[in-house]
Amino acid sequence: MFIDRAIVEVRAGKGGNGMISFLREKYVPKGGPSGGNGGRGGSIYFIASKDLNTLLPFRDGKAFIAKDGENGSTKNKYGKNADDLYVKVPLGTLIYLDDDHSLIADLSKEGQKVMVAKGGRGGRGNAAFKSATLRVPRIAENGLDGERKRLILELKLIADVGLVGLPNAGKSTFISAISNAKPEIANYPFTTKSPVLGLIKFYEDSFVIADLPGLIEGASKGKGLGFIFLRHIERCRIILHLVDINSDNPYEDYLKIQKELELYGHHLEKKKRFIVLTKSDEVIDENIILDFKKHFKEKIYLISSLTKEGIPDLIKDINEALKTIPDIDLTKEEIPAYKVYNAYIENKEDLDVIKIKDGLFELKGQKVIGVYRRTNISTDEGLLRLINYLDSLNIDALLKEKGAKDGDTVMLEDFSFEYIE
Repeated sequence: MFIDRAIVEVRAGKGGNGMISFLREKYVPKGGPSGGNGGRGGSIYFIASKDLNTLLPFRDGKAFIAKDGENGSTKNKYGKNADDLYVKVPLGTLIYLDDDHSLIADLSKEGQKVMVAKGGRGGRGNAAFKSATLRVPRIAENGLDGERKRLILELKLIADVGLVGLPNAGKSTFISAISNAKPEIANYPFTTKSPVLGLIKFYEDSFVIADLPGLIEGASKGKGLGFIFLRHIERCRIILHLVDINSDNPYEDYLKIQKELELYGHHLEKKKRFIVLTKSDEVIDENIILDFKKHFKEKIYLISSLTKEGIPDLIKDINEALKTIPDIDLTKEEIPAYKVYNAYIENKEDLDVIKIKDGLFELKGQKVIGVYRRTNISTDEGLLRLINYLDSLNIDALLKEKGAKDGDTVMLEDFSFEYIE
């Protein structure tokens, strides 16, 4: 089964919590703070691999979950960092965020990798807070959560040449005649249910050719099998348009497919093309060849996949043309650096006060939420540290400006406190 689109969930590991402890050893009076830092949570990477040629392993909403970092321990022992999780995907996989369909990466080269979910940072233990003015800190940080998101994976086959044409135009017979590919061949439409790749050797050179399922009129609007596989043509550098010379109207067959390529967009109609009339071993109407030559300046190829007539000349010309055509860059422009949530990064929108209803307000803002998440408020000193931080943001004035009154409740995620004028 060939699967070329899948939706998956990735969950990076949570960072380990920092430890609050004090050294208690014989002959070491007042040993001081000794709580270690938590370990980093595991990140998730996708790696392009030629070992896969379909997204079948990713169907049914599979989830990839990295391990959490270990908590810090006593005697300044740091928690262990979790191992990163590496997931192989086929060459030609494009990765999008499900939320806004923004492109994260185009993995088109063997071994190319991208981080798709960043592991959470480990929290600091109380030993990290010791200073000249704070000799006995009872403060520690919680580890941050790892990133969680849904991703769309799309596979666009990496082939130099893509075969297009109406069903029964002879594409499968052609690719089986010039390579070791073994597509299904029969005298009925849609014998090719999924793309078939063939490697063609030409002296010291080689290139990959893809037999794509037959297109029909209306394919660009979702009719037939063609719409599912039109995306694979985007990465091909040359389109080989095969036309059955013995059909009722070969030139009309050509126009139908050309129109579908234009309607699909992505500049498919502008790609280098070779027009190939197939099945020359059968009865040939010379007027058909003349009709094609009348409409096109480029060379028209007449071939037979059974007798191999015309094929050597066609392969030679394709090989020469590929030397002048650069690889296709689907992104068209540089992919921006992938921005990940990081509570330690300064943010212009440090704090926003939102009135939910009378008597209830909520604090929003990436930085303030990040500080809260990593602050261990289970101790009085930790809670005081959070309150002092909120005071530094002039929280009272902001709440008053929004209409807060004595006794109103203020929420910061799952933490709440009472506003007092």
